[in-house]
Amino acid sequence: MQDPIKYPNTLGQDASTEIVFNRHFNQGADYSDEQAAVLNDAAFETARATISAWPGYATTPLLGLPGIAAEAGVAALHYKDEGGRFGLGSFKALGGAYAVLRLLTREVAARKGVDAPQIEEILAGVHDDVISAITVCCATDGNHGRSVAWGARTFGCKCVIFIHATVSDGRKSAIEAYGAEVRRCAGNYDDSVREADETARAEGWFVVSDTSYPGYTEIPKDVMQGYEVMAAEAAEQLDAAPTHVFVQTGVGGVAAAVAAQLRRRYGGAQVPRVILADPEDSACWLETIRNGEPTAVTGDLDTLMAGLACGEISLLAWDVLKPLCFATISVADADAVASMRRLAQPVAGDPAVVAGESAVAGLAAFLAAAGNAEARAALGLDAASRVLVFGTEADTDPALYEELVGKSADAVRAGA
Repeated sequence: MQDPIKYPNTLGQDASTEIVFNRHFNQGADYSDEQAAVLNDAAFETARATISAWPGYATTPLLGLPGIAAEAGVAALHYKDEGGRFGLGSFKALGGAYAVLRLLTREVAARKGVDAPQIEEILAGVHDDVISAITVCCATDGNHGRSVAWGARTFGCKCVIFIHATVSDGRKSAIEAYGAEVRRCAGNYDDSVREADETARAEGWFVVSDTSYPGYTEIPKDVMQGYEVMAAEAAEQLDAAPTHVFVQTGVGGVAAAVAAQLRRRYGGAQVPRVILADPEDSACWLETIRNGEPTAVTGDLDTLMAGLACGEISLLAWDVLKPLCFATISVADADAVASMRRLAQPVAGDPAVVAGESAVAGLAAFLAAAGNAEARAALGLDAASRVLVFGTEADTDPALYEELVGKSADAVRAGA
């Protein structure tokens, strides 16, 4: 295993980058039974068939960024733009809302002694006698809670969302707009996860979390299976398999879904190198990869990339990513802002893209690595590389977006 690399980069003022390589990475390993118990083709096909039948489903665009690719010295760079997903502004609708639906169908089947109902029955209110009495809840930094709230409103159950101290009022209001009760907790994201779990146990509610922990795994599997839809869409939109995928972490659910889908799709020969992008102020994946085992980080986790501000990884995501992740790269807040501005003010040949602060961690990690000779060599980046990144949100906090980028999202979209 290569030693970690740490270097100043060229994106943000006074920013630095660290790359830690995964001692468990196995390029040619088969997709194991342990991984398949979390994410597999059958569960993915169920998720895809279900989600694609929802009103408003559409494949999100895969944008080519030839201008940035040329500057970074690679053959191609593609950006999967999730800003328009179901009108929620992020990819999270694929996970949280799908998990809500799966939970409700299981509960209807169990309580009524019937087969799991079809989505058409749920949407038509056939089982409102059961569903209206169910309350779902979760902790969130913003986007997952919005997805769960949207799912609860769409499918007819009650919803309570827990947010921690530093979640913005804009994100709080966005969740409330879908009819959920929002409760603000003291402490960081992981504290809000614990409060949601404790309250649900006391009240008889159902936690719909995107992170897993001992004794809580079934629903996070549903969440990740929904996320795989995004990865499958991207693969089908590409002309050739990517050589590298840079994907942001948080608790790791989306990274695990992307890595699993691409490993099963491409096998050992063509499978891309998956590099995790971890905010330096909440770098639980960086420390996990460094130590070779799940490792929590503590403190206020106060990164600008609020959707990634997690101190503890998902254990299910670790089961999947342990042999599939090639390396982890730290991302400074300054680099995230620089990447948001770069997408909003594109170089020649690139479209203007509205990307929220949590959307650009993968892009920022790639650009930081591409600008350093040692990092390029260690990651295998060269003139033939084909890079895929996932833009997981748009301006989910419009006021903050305008403050960071210097213009509104509407102005960016209009080409102003």
